Amino acid sequence: MEIALDTNVLAYAEGVGDASRQATALALIERLPAAQVRLPAQVLGELVRVLYGKAGRSRNEARQAALGWADGFAVLDSSWPAMLGALDLCVDHQLSIWDALILSVAADAGCRLLLSEDLQHGFTWRGVTVVNPFLSPAPELLQAVLA
Repeated sequence: MEIALDTNVLAYAEGVGDASRQATALALIERLPAAQVRLPAQVLGELVRVLYGKAGRSRNEARQAALGWADGFAVLDSSWPAMLGALDLCVDHQLSIWDALILSVAADAGCRLLLSEDLQHGFTWRGVTVVNPFLSPAPELLQAVLA
């Protein structure tokens, strides 16, 4: 099962936010099957912006963090067909264009899950289900991956 990660999962793992969220994100990432984890390129761009804009890291530190994540997991490129899907998501489901692009790229790559705290938990589009990994207890779909 292919699994896409949203920006908030990586940002929490990087220490943006509270210590509890960081611990949860790090434990989650450690337990995920790395060969099945995908990072939409949009996520890495957003992470860089969060790290230098919100967390106060230098741009170089933010770049190094993004490159480190890209070294550990497969990165999914955005495409025009993915943008077309994102535009439909914006109109049909009122998602922001950037969240919609992440979901659309994940769908194009055949991901089954998108782990995100920002999108509506349980929302499914083109076979990708959004799962909030910070819920307790962990949602069934996530438990199945972690088992």
